[in-house]
Amino acid sequence: MTTAPQATGRQIPDRLMSPTRRALKSWEMLLFVVAVGIFVANSLASPYFLDPWNLSDASFNFTEKALIAFAMAMLIIAGEIDLSVASIIALASTAMGAAMIAGAPVPVLVAVGLGTGVLCGAFNGLLVARFGLPSIVVTIGTMSLFRGLSYIALGDGAYTGYPAGFGWFGQGYVWWVFSFELVLFALFAVVFYVLLHRTNFGRAVYVIGNNATAARFSGIRVDRIRFMLFVLTGLMSGIAAVCLTSRLGSTRPSIAMGWELEAVTMVVLGGVSILGGSGSIPGVVIAALVMGLVTFGLGLLNVPGIVMSIIIGALLIGVIALPRLWRMLRK
Repeated sequence: MTTAPQATGRQIPDRLMSPTRRALKSWEMLLFVVAVGIFVANSLASPYFLDPWNLSDASFNFTEKALIAFAMAMLIIAGEIDLSVASIIALASTAMGAAMIAGAPVPVLVAVGLGTGVLCGAFNGLLVARFGLPSIVVTIGTMSLFRGLSYIALGDGAYTGYPAGFGWFGQGYVWWVFSFELVLFALFAVVFYVLLHRTNFGRAVYVIGNNATAARFSGIRVDRIRFMLFVLTGLMSGIAAVCLTSRLGSTRPSIAMGWELEAVTMVVLGGVSILGGSGSIPGVVIAALVMGLVTFGLGLLNVPGIVMSIIIGALLIGVIALPRLWRMLRK
């Protein structure tokens, strides 16, 4: 005697769903809905928000930090982290200021900023990949080291008087309301998307983040890739230093203070697991837009900066805790 099969009530695994259904259920889609909601709320809260030039100015709230977040995302996916990125910006900016005082032209200033970022990233990568030190400990140490060098060089002073041509990197516009920084953000979003999601290097990053030991046995050069990721993060910090110094027109040791928190928040808000092994560049792009819209909207409402810092800290804690709380509720 046979009995009719009964429904088990099991859910369809995500990998067996159609691409459209997976996209609709993804974290990136939720973030996109949140971004649209914030955009609508800002447009209702302030009559000045929808002005094209105001929206262009809003991009300065996230583009420089997003450049760092792209590289930081790959680093965290690989199971590492770099908390010295803001201090790399400070040291790179100080090096550019010293070169400017020495009479260096604009191309040399840019090369000095990028080179300083690469050297700082290589130093972090050497300590982590070659000597096997924990990245969080190393970069906490270099966070103090790099900024300390800036304070030694400048003290309470500042470098000012950068050449007029240098200001274009942080203040110039490519076309209409599209600033150089915004175009740079879009360009690197595509570059990092291809690098992480469409190359063997990106697949190796995911494998290392999920199981570094298995990655070694499969022939992946784990230490080399980790070193390259730290160098890449240093390079992007150098690019951010060029843009920020150009936009401000001056260098102080306190430049970019606290940006490491905002970069990590941007990455984690974008759906990158803080434990490594998962995440996407589109998520980081949308997270950057969300944070930019939030800070710009609060600025239009004259909300104090300390309140914005509280909101960013709450976002970081909430995004890390939310998935675990959701799993607990489902159980």
